[in-house]
Amino acid sequence: MTALLDHASPAPHANYRYGLALVIASTVAWSLAGLFSRAIPLDAWTMLVWRGLFAGAGLIAVMVLLDGPGALRQFGRLGWAGCTYGLIGAAAMICFITSLRYTTVAHAAVIYATLPFLAGALGWIVLGERPGASAIAASLAALAGVALMVGFGAEGGWFGDLLSLGMTIGMAVLILIARKYTGIPTMAASTLSAFASVGMALPFSHALGVSGHDLVLLALFGLVNSALGMALFTLGSKFLPPIETALLGALDAPLAPVWVWLAFGETPSVATLAGGGIVFAAVAAHIVRQASNGATSSS
Repeated sequence: MTALLDHASPAPHANYRYGLALVIASTVAWSLAGLFSRAIPLDAWTMLVWRGLFAGAGLIAVMVLLDGPGALRQFGRLGWAGCTYGLIGAAAMICFITSLRYTTVAHAAVIYATLPFLAGALGWIVLGERPGASAIAASLAALAGVALMVGFGAEGGWFGDLLSLGMTIGMAVLILIARKYTGIPTMAASTLSAFASVGMALPFSHALGVSGHDLVLLALFGLVNSALGMALFTLGSKFLPPIETALLGALDAPLAPVWVWLAFGETPSVATLAGGGIVFAAVAAHIVRQASNGATSSS
């Protein structure tokens, strides 16, 4: 399957729909990060080590299951673009997990909501893919929805906000790399990213002081949120314009409170529900418009 995704050239309409489904699914998986972070009482560095180990192991298992032991040869085809993708992905994930210890989820959400604009700008400058009115309008609406959800309070810390910005910039660059270098072996690049985050976090962690209960949660965190989310994202983002990939990622903001509500009984506020509805409506309206136009790129 991975080999087919890396080399085959399906019809453009199929590419667009396939990429759309994969990136939406990756957003759902990534929206669980706040739930796992809330449920696991460990420091960020220790969490990153175990999360990365389980994610990397899960991705290798999927590669071998789909393509056999020969799938491991994909690591030899990473090249500089694939290695760059892996290292930037690891740094972005470290910024994200660590930022939640220094700023509020609210501030992180608002900063991450700028991703469509960063990705769209980079896509325009580097790839010449000029974002159209529909994508820009949907991005503005999504940003307004997130702002309504979390407000503009000053309770966040500047260092955590800076880390959130670093994560957002990193994600924009990942979208650009995946779009520009579609021949990158995506599963291998994702695996490199997972293990690179382990190497970066290990010197600062207390990886051996983890209970059995927490280890189970960390395994789920790594396999579901990281391995599944990153694999779906890297496979799908190569088929979509950068601003659309980032726009779909905005669904993370309204989904994250839903999982916390279901797990911990924390009822979302009226502002959260209203803002989340705006985000969903903005993304859905853009997708419907693209489908009705038979679009294969940002309209």
